[in-house]
Amino acid sequence: MVLLSLGEFLWSLLAIFFMVIYFMMLFHVIADVFRRGDASGWKKAAWLIFLLVVPAIGLIAYLATNSRGIAERSAGSNGASPVTQINEAKTLLDSGAISQDEYSQLKARALSA
Repeated sequence: MVLLSLGEFLWSLLAIFFMVIYFMMLFHVIADVFRRGDASGWKKAAWLIFLLVVPAIGLIAYLATNSRGIAERSAGSNGASPVTQINEAKTLLDSGAISQDEYSQLKARALSA
């Protein structure tokens, strides 16, 4: 049985932590490449090849050149449309789960987004 010293154990944990973070970022960028509507198929393929051939440099380059687009696509995919939010609030109002004042607040928040 091999025992690790505390220092070796902590370095191993740190290395594993950064590997997990790296792969999470890589998978997020790959998903974003497929989600892009403004890029042609060839451009998407070029980014994927670049990410697979030189992953660290490709990841940094993609994040540097497309950071605004990533944020916009992430925000757009996570939120429901205002119509959906208002319909859900109306359903809650009709079932008696929320009051008319709460419905008005939810409707105003959905319309302001």
